[in-house]
Amino acid sequence: MLKVVFMGTPEFAVPSLKATHEICEILSVYCQPDKPKGRGLKLQKPEVKIAAESLGLQVNQPEKLSDSEAFEKLKSQKPDLIVVVAYGKLLKKEVLDLPKYGCINVHPSLLPRWRGAAPLQWPILKGDEQTGTTIMKLVEELDAGDIYAQTKRVLNGSETTSDLHDDLSKKSADLLKNVIHLIESGDAIASPQDETLVTYAHKLTKEMGFLTGNDPAIDLDRKVRALTPWPGTSVLLSDGRRLKIKKTKPHPEVKVTPNEIIFKAGSLFLGTVEGSLELLELQWEGKKSMNVSEFFNGFQTSKEQFVLKLKEE
Repeated sequence: MLKVVFMGTPEFAVPSLKATHEICEILSVYCQPDKPKGRGLKLQKPEVKIAAESLGLQVNQPEKLSDSEAFEKLKSQKPDLIVVVAYGKLLKKEVLDLPKYGCINVHPSLLPRWRGAAPLQWPILKGDEQTGTTIMKLVEELDAGDIYAQTKRVLNGSETTSDLHDDLSKKSADLLKNVIHLIESGDAIASPQDETLVTYAHKLTKEMGFLTGNDPAIDLDRKVRALTPWPGTSVLLSDGRRLKIKKTKPHPEVKVTPNEIIFKAGSLFLGTVEGSLELLELQWEGKKSMNVSEFFNGFQTSKEQFVLKLKEE
């Protein structure tokens, strides 16, 4: 049984932690420090810490692994393997070289496509036909290590980031168990990535979430599915109010004046330069989410006369 140090922080890494615990001796678990959250800014434990404690595992939360004390503590454990899943920190060469079998990483994309910080969101944003998860050997360059194994998931154009998060976290855990078994038996083979196929999943920004009718409806729908829950998507109305858009459906065949929201054939549409975006779930700032019927109840006009204009850029 391999002696493993597990490094991970968010909920995505929990299934992989549990899978590793089933087949390995986990010497300790590393995750990011507790952080203040919510209105009261109370310190909250990372999901991996909560899971690790429930399994009776030792948890370490150093600010920097490169600090001499933190590094010496890690070194003293003499792990055979370090497993990294969404840890949130880059590992330096001195850490990568510690374990007998090196460090392996779970990355939720089909590398070399979508290296970087937001691999769940970018396949949706770009309309990819498939995505998946990769187990690779960690090297100093970001997400550039040789690949041990991959598993694919076909995309049908309706998935959200939450869908991919839940599915790929489970698929990653299953794949990780297979790779660890291969490493332990000496049968693992890692193949280099094709550098000509590299794309980068850059960090998301709040500005990406603003929608206008100057983009095609299909692109706006991809944004809604990819950027919910964070940073969220919204439109800015001509009167200055912001309306959050939570769920949509593109209709390339429906014609509505770009940058206007109207009722048509019993549905609420935002007009775009290519087709219209049906608005299915909305939310005023500081209010609860609404379906279309609840949204319209806040207005005194008839559906036939209803129109909201977006603010001109």
